[in-house]
Amino acid sequence: MLSQVMIILVNWNGWRDTVECLESLQKLDYPDFRVVVCNNGSSDDSLGQIRSWADSRAVSWAEYQRSKAEAGGLHAVDPQLTLISIEENLGFAGGNNVGIRYGMARGDISYYWLLNNDTVVEPAALTQMVLRMQNDQTVGICGSTIRLYHDHEKIQALGGGHYYHWLGLPWHYGRFIRWDRREINQEQAEARMNYVEGASMLVSKQFVEQVGLMCEDYFLYFEEADWAIRAKGRFRLGYASRSVVYHKVGRSIGTSSNPLTISYTSDYFNIRNRLMFTRRFYPAALPTVWLVIVAAFFVRLCCGKWDRAMMIFRLLFSKTK
Repeated sequence: MLSQVMIILVNWNGWRDTVECLESLQKLDYPDFRVVVCNNGSSDDSLGQIRSWADSRAVSWAEYQRSKAEAGGLHAVDPQLTLISIEENLGFAGGNNVGIRYGMARGDISYYWLLNNDTVVEPAALTQMVLRMQNDQTVGICGSTIRLYHDHEKIQALGGGHYYHWLGLPWHYGRFIRWDRREINQEQAEARMNYVEGASMLVSKQFVEQVGLMCEDYFLYFEEADWAIRAKGRFRLGYASRSVVYHKVGRSIGTSSNPLTISYTSDYFNIRNRLMFTRRFYPAALPTVWLVIVAAFFVRLCCGKWDRAMMIFRLLFSKTK
């Protein structure tokens, strides 16, 4: 049975990446989808550039301010592309939630595909996720095979990964292995997942209605893990191994596991949210997580990153909830 899918991209000063992603979405083999771009307070004329792209490709589009979009826009209008202008940067969860509210207000969406704007997808990516979820109604979120954009043979995640709460560290399943074109053991991957990698998440309407929207307190990082733990006991996490997405990884915010190259913004929210998430869901693990972050403090000192070390020191003794 065919179900309509709303694909949501959050854009923040990254229209070139967004346009490349939109180009790849035009090649999807799934016949019933609409695309929404939530523009998170960009200052680089992103909406103008995306409008120009749509006109050049004869893609029908409509544009709304946030309040109008969250009311469902013009219900008589059904464009291929909807642009939503958001006056401020609401972060990952906030931007996606605006798009989900738009879809919920329209009332005709079965699935929401939350897709990073710095991705390129293979034609079967959406079809494979929809099939996985239709084959098992207990799956509330489905992930993809995420491969690195600049090295297609390297895996970022097979669907998602496992969050080790005693350390406060997530580990994407399949991270850094080489793509050898063998059939991936989908059941094994799903058994090891307790979150879905946020670069590509297909979410059912029922999941959103029962679990709610993503928590906007985090701004960046840990939203996926928060969503998954809130759904525990009600929905399972799924993985469609043949849904392939290529990800540029941290294109807009400087994500990195290297303390010498990670951006200040990425470093701050990664550590802040690790503490916040632990306090909310695993308070017994706070002492060990605290020690891991203390180690990160000394690593920044040894690297001469004095501002980062002081940032971590302040976060360790803050009362972030």
